[in-house]
Amino acid sequence: MALRREPHVLVVGGSDSSGGAGIARDIETISSIGVRTCLAVTALTVQTHEAVTEIHHMQASLVADQMCAALQANQVAAIKIGMLATAEIVVAVAAVLRENPQVPAVLDPVLASTSGRALLEAGAIAAMKRDLLPLCRLVTPNLIELSILAAKQATDEDGAIRQGKELLAAGAKALLIKGGHAAEPRSTDILLCSDQEPIRFETPRLAVSMRGTGCMLASAIAAHLANASSLEDSVRKGKLFVFEKLQKKFSRRH
Repeated sequence: MALRREPHVLVVGGSDSSGGAGIARDIETISSIGVRTCLAVTALTVQTHEAVTEIHHMQASLVADQMCAALQANQVAAIKIGMLATAEIVVAVAAVLRENPQVPAVLDPVLASTSGRALLEAGAIAAMKRDLLPLCRLVTPNLIELSILAAKQATDEDGAIRQGKELLAAGAKALLIKGGHAAEPRSTDILLCSDQEPIRFETPRLAVSMRGTGCMLASAIAAHLANASSLEDSVRKGKLFVFEKLQKKFSRRH
């Protein structure tokens, strides 16, 4: 029974048959940081590295039951949430979080695949903002996801910070605005919390792309939170983890 006492990250998300993103990438990331994982699968997808061809949603009650079983079986010290697919699943996940407020949750608001396929039903975005965002310790949108959550397009960093502050005012506890889709020479992520100035985390931008970096970042942050690091430290370590993975891929190519 020693296993139960080790800190675990409960990974809630969709499967990716290519292994490039989703729960496969989450487990790989969290395990490499030395933390154990347990699972609640929200959707099964059929995909390659180029395209998503099929998505099969789980019943919302089955997702909630998986989460409850994992929480009962293990010492869950953090929860990482990825693809949620439907409004019903969003509401079910929120209900489980509400019953476990002591466990910090990191939400990567997965709205579309890299190839452009929608991974969250349009009607579920309102449910995510209303029911889920206020229960999460951190939400990690990229610039596109931020503009969808805020229902308006930001044209620069100041605009993105304004959008982020609007989401904080609407109930989110903390946001990490990811700058990976921006065009500047440095990749800057911005941590916004309602009680402090924005904190910037910068790395050089590498001329290399990799699927699943959003999954990796949120999972690494959750793993460090499970190891009792502060939110700021967890973000810093998570950002460095992803940068080092990209650096390895870049050096292999050059």
